[in-house]
Amino acid sequence: MQKTIIGACGLALSLMATSIAAQSLTQSEIDQLGTSLTPIGAEKAGNAAGTIPEWTGGLPTDAGQNLPNHFLENPFKSEQPEFVITAQNYQQYKENLTPGQVALFERYPETFRMPVYQTHRSVGYPQELYDQVKQTAGQAKLVNGGDGVENVTPGASFVFPIPKSGAEVIWNHMTRYRLNVHRWYMQAMPQTNGSYTLIKLEEEVGYPNLMPDIDPASMPNTLLFFKQRVNAPARLAGNVLLVHDSLDQLKEPRMAWVYNAGQRRVRRAPQVAYDGPGTASDGMRTSDNFSMYNGAPDRYNWKLVGKKEVYLPYNAGKLSDPNLKYDDVLKAGHVNPEHTRFELHRVWEVQGDVKQGQRHIYAQRNFFVDEDSWQIGLADHYDGRGTLWRVGEGHIAFNYKHKIPGYTLETLYDLLAGRYIALGMYTEENSAPQYGGTPPTYNQFTPAALRASGVR
Repeated sequence: MQKTIIGACGLALSLMATSIAAQSLTQSEIDQLGTSLTPIGAEKAGNAAGTIPEWTGGLPTDAGQNLPNHFLENPFKSEQPEFVITAQNYQQYKENLTPGQVALFERYPETFRMPVYQTHRSVGYPQELYDQVKQTAGQAKLVNGGDGVENVTPGASFVFPIPKSGAEVIWNHMTRYRLNVHRWYMQAMPQTNGSYTLIKLEEEVGYPNLMPDIDPASMPNTLLFFKQRVNAPARLAGNVLLVHDSLDQLKEPRMAWVYNAGQRRVRRAPQVAYDGPGTASDGMRTSDNFSMYNGAPDRYNWKLVGKKEVYLPYNAGKLSDPNLKYDDVLKAGHVNPEHTRFELHRVWEVQGDVKQGQRHIYAQRNFFVDEDSWQIGLADHYDGRGTLWRVGEGHIAFNYKHKIPGYTLETLYDLLAGRYIALGMYTEENSAPQYGGTPPTYNQFTPAALRASGVR
């Protein structure tokens, strides 16, 4: 059955019940970038109700003060919620809530709430990125029904700025603009009574087009290099994960290795993909839950449900305040709502259904993708019985100094177990994520370097 929805700037999108092959963009469509659309493809205008403002370029680089240890001042710290959604009143806001958010109100009626603030379209990127998106728009092509992608310029971001299928939206999330980063952060999996153990992780990510000793043209299918070291607790300290991620993983599958500090051995790690268990996560997340969604998309048929207005966790500066303690955030059932912030934003909703003959512990996934950053802000995961199982939140914040959005916190709530995982907290560490500085080299991301990285 076919239906038609209205997409960006009134563009009619004809969608099939299963994923479809994308059609090439016309020059008139490309010309919308930077005019009626933002330079990366969001609707530039605000909404009719005035509750979503016009995009005017995002926050300037001097939106707040530089604080010690790479922290940034929250430019919205003086704002107060316009209203708070609770289990008692969520029905009147249901039109702008996801099924997962509704489920959280019903699962935790006494404690879960969503403070809603004025919407700020804070995300803006460097001009060179806008130039690249305009120049490469219409070049990338889906292959094998969206499982892969070709004709992508090495290092290009947002390869489908005017998407016409669910798979294209997913590829925008996976090719979103990112920078080399070195960060230290915490992961925790609170028990139902709120008790938790902190897992301290150190992570380095390098991108071929931003590494001095790599010619990106020599490895056009390489997306990124990722190294993650466990620094605490002592029983896990020194274990290291290394990943070489490819853009089209059907052409070149992800390569992963782990160094086990106890055994002092480096081994290949094919389980670091799809629904393999996430690092030190107590089974509370899969490998492809990391960064809200990552890896090869080939196990799902991706359907573009359409565009809608949703209360996203956004401009989450409260969660990166250097005075905030982890114990203030991590509570029984869910994180402390006092430190969250939700705003009304337009999203693309994409539904993934496991293909016949494939397997994954999530039979269906619904992603809600922020139009201004192409980051997944909310995710609903269903089990094989069609039961809503896990609800993900990506608390989006914008680093205005380096002009890059990211997640100050990722949460994944298990509605059945009454537990959750919180990933990415760094307020008690010695540093916020470090962008820029001395870029990493390829030698830092080789299997031979793992043993040195894992020395306790």
